[in-house]
Amino acid sequence: METIIGYIAAFFTTFAMMPQVIRIWRLKEARDISLWMPVMILTGSLLWLVYGILIKQMPVVIANVVSFLISLFTLLTSIKYR
Repeated sequence: METIIGYIAAFFTTFAMMPQVIRIWRLKEARDISLWMPVMILTGSLLWLVYGILIKQMPVVIANVVSFLISLFTLLTSIKYR
């Protein structure tokens, strides 16, 4: 049961930025998007990724690689379409 809860939590936190990514991509506009949010999630994902590597837990590593990439894309497109 703990593993299932962990995977569900990882799914939601990993893809939490997707609504913003889709909005920015569709509208080609990001003036009302805070740049601090993707920066903070990028930082947190990077730290979780390092932690996952240190404890050798692939679910943590995979979830945070994906989260890092989504947050990086959000940050870059937010800057581009500002």
